[in-house]
Amino acid sequence: MTRPSETPPPPDRAGFENEYPFRSHFLQIDGHRYHYVDEGDGTPLLMVHGNPTWSFAWRNLIRGLSQGYRVLAVDHLGMGFSDKPQAYPYDLAHHIANLQAFLEQLDLTGVTLIAHDWGGAIGMGAAARSPHRFARFVLMNTAAFPSKRIPWRIAVCRTPILGALTVRGLNAFARAALRQAVARPERITASIRRGYLAPYDSWHNRIAILRFVQDIPMSKRHPSYATLVGVERGLKLFRQHPVSLIWGERDWCFTRHFLEEFQQRWPQA
Repeated sequence: MTRPSETPPPPDRAGFENEYPFRSHFLQIDGHRYHYVDEGDGTPLLMVHGNPTWSFAWRNLIRGLSQGYRVLAVDHLGMGFSDKPQAYPYDLAHHIANLQAFLEQLDLTGVTLIAHDWGGAIGMGAAARSPHRFARFVLMNTAAFPSKRIPWRIAVCRTPILGALTVRGLNAFARAALRQAVARPERITASIRRGYLAPYDSWHNRIAILRFVQDIPMSKRHPSYATLVGVERGLKLFRQHPVSLIWGERDWCFTRHFLEEFQQRWPQA
């Protein structure tokens, strides 16, 4: 089992060390440090986050499932503890390629993909390119196909100038997620709030949050539209695979519409 050398925990865990006690691992991918958690032994479970979160979002599942599985949770470039280069093409194609490189460097097979939000499109994109590495899928409130359904909250964040000021200047996208995407806000303690927001503490460090929002392909003219269509085409490769679809029906972004789309493509789910 390949496990690259570990590095000391980054210093910015202050305030949430107990929530995220896992060792940090890094790979060089596309010229930058790609951070991930690697806990436990056994069948690999690969957890892929969306926007504006990072591997911290999986902390409770990592604790529980690592007792019987090898649990890997990545941070996309620009997110979490991964490098945040400013002149990097933070688009769907690059995120998919980076995850594929991660799979290849660790030579993972028999993988169960567990993905949320845009982690679903990224994870399914990597699966379509390396289907022999994947055994089953667990998807939560995500998409892997084009859709014109975009909430006004996200539309505002895509607005030129205003979007950058809102997302990178005020960190409003990440802060709002801790209020508007939580059913039990009383559970968000100070340490949990600190954990979610710590990697995104400056204009510089919020670049990928904005780029994720800007990269949502709402028309065929968008540069990432063709990439997302390719992800959609790859879904047919897994019609015989075990699939679990877990949906929060109060999600205002990836609504029940997306669940129904997946059910049409994967009747076995």
